[in-house]
Amino acid sequence: MTEASARRSRILAVTSGKGGVGKTFVAANLAAALARLGERVLVLDADLGLANLDVVLNLFPKITLHDVFTGRHALDDAILPAPGGFSVLLAGSGMVEYSRMTPEVRDQLQKVIDEVAPRFDRVLLDTGAGISDVVLYTVSLADDVLIVATPEPTSLTDAYATIKVLATTQGRREVQLLVNQARRPGEGRNVRAQLQQVLDRYVGPTLDGSLRLTLVGEVPADGAVREAVQRRQLLLEAMPGALAAQAVMTVATRLLAADEA
Repeated sequence: MTEASARRSRILAVTSGKGGVGKTFVAANLAAALARLGERVLVLDADLGLANLDVVLNLFPKITLHDVFTGRHALDDAILPAPGGFSVLLAGSGMVEYSRMTPEVRDQLQKVIDEVAPRFDRVLLDTGAGISDVVLYTVSLADDVLIVATPEPTSLTDAYATIKVLATTQGRREVQLLVNQARRPGEGRNVRAQLQQVLDRYVGPTLDGSLRLTLVGEVPADGAVREAVQRRQLLLEAMPGALAAQAVMTVATRLLAADEA
């Protein structure tokens, strides 16, 4: 086995404190952006009970993670090519058995990630929203965590709660932040500053080290996003010149630069 093939991919959990902030949109388009920059990327739909990555990508999988977990199909059969030049592992939606993290689901998820990790440069875990045991366990498998939030107060409150839990239960001391649906330039910096201030005041003193929130970018509110989602197309494929698409490319470039730093 060559050094390249033996190297484990960088695993990034894309998560959020609440639903409706564009987490899956970000995960899919970020994967396409990273693929454009030369990375071999896999997106694993880790929202096991309420999967919707297939809807965003307009895919109709015959084989899902559920089939892999139950042994009906091999893992290779479930890895599909997606628009945008990356690969996907899709979950079946409405699976009530995945609403809680049982030892069996835990073992199966760990096994799948261990098996795919050497094959790709980066694996994105598109998690569910919130701080359920399923979401927290999935995030625990990642090297890095990207919180997607909007400037809305409810989103910020839930983002704070998620970061607090990750810091106190998983020992996370650095979390990345992407502010989606920014209404004006620079709003991402303001959101990051607000969250960091609250974290420093209420969470920092309870930890054994500092907790740093790193802004990787802001994606502006852009009508092109809604249009692409309604058409079940990747924004980077349908309208690569859109402001939101360019912003996602900037985020991908920053992630690569951070890896090399």
